[in-house]
Amino acid sequence: MMLAEARAKYAEALASWEQPQLRFYLGRLLKTIGLPLLAYDSLRKSLQWGPGSLEPDEEQEARAALRALVEQDLAAVEIRCEEPGAAVLLDGVRWFVGPGTARRMVTPGEHVFVATKRGYFTVVKHIAVFAGKEASGQLALSADTVITRQRWPAWIPWVTVGAGAVLGVVGGGLMWHAGARRADADADFRRECRLECQAQDRYDYGGSVLENRLAIGALIAGGATAITGTALLFMNRPETYRAEDRGGVKIEVRPAASIDAAGLSARLVF
Repeated sequence: MMLAEARAKYAEALASWEQPQLRFYLGRLLKTIGLPLLAYDSLRKSLQWGPGSLEPDEEQEARAALRALVEQDLAAVEIRCEEPGAAVLLDGVRWFVGPGTARRMVTPGEHVFVATKRGYFTVVKHIAVFAGKEASGQLALSADTVITRQRWPAWIPWVTVGAGAVLGVVGGGLMWHAGARRADADADFRRECRLECQAQDRYDYGGSVLENRLAIGALIAGGATAITGTALLFMNRPETYRAEDRGGVKIEVRPAASIDAAGLSARLVF
C-alpha cells in the first residue's frame, strides 16, 4: 500500500543525488507496480555506473530483471532517417532530427512513426510491435515539388508550322509562275495560230498545267502541315503536375536485444 509513496520518495532523492542503488530500488518498485518501460530505464541507469556499483546479488537481479523486461514486457524500435533536417516523431512526440539513427524501448502494441520536413511529403506509418521483438527500419522522404513539362520538345510543333508555311509559299510561287506561263502561252497562241491552229497545238500549255497541279498539291500539303503544327502547339502546352511520393518506410523485425540482455540471432524480414 506504500509503493506509491516509496516511488515518490525515490524520485525525490534521485532528483538531489543520482545514485545506483536508489536507481535499482526504484526500478524494482516500478517493475512490481506494472510500469515496465520506466522500470527498464531506471534499471539500465543503475548498471551504467559499472561493475561494483551495486552489490553482487543486486547487480545480478538488475540484469535478470532487464532481460525479463526485454523478452517479455517490452519491444524495441530502431529507426534511421537520412534526410537532413527531417523531424522524426514517435506517437506524436518529437524523437530526433535527421540524419541519424535512434533506438528506444517501447511498450508492445501499435505505434505511429512520422517523418516530416518542409517541402517534402510527410511519411506516416503505423507499426505494431510485439514483446520481445525489435522493429528496425528506415524512413525515406521524397521532395514534394510541382513539375512542368511538355509532351514533345518545343521545336517540333514550330518546325511543323514552319514547314507548312514554306510549302504554302512554294505553292503560291508555283501558282503565280503557272499563271504567267499560261498567259505567255495564250499570247503565243493568239499571235501565231490565228485561224489555222489545230487542237494538238495545245501542248504549249503543258508546262503551266503541270506547275498549276504542283502548286495546288503544295498548297494543300502546306495547309495540312500548318494545321498539324498548330494542333501540336496546342497539345504541347506545358502540363503541371505534382511529383510522385516515392518515400516510405522499410521495416525489419527480429528478436530484441539490449546492452544488458543476452545476444540473439535469427532475423525475420518483411
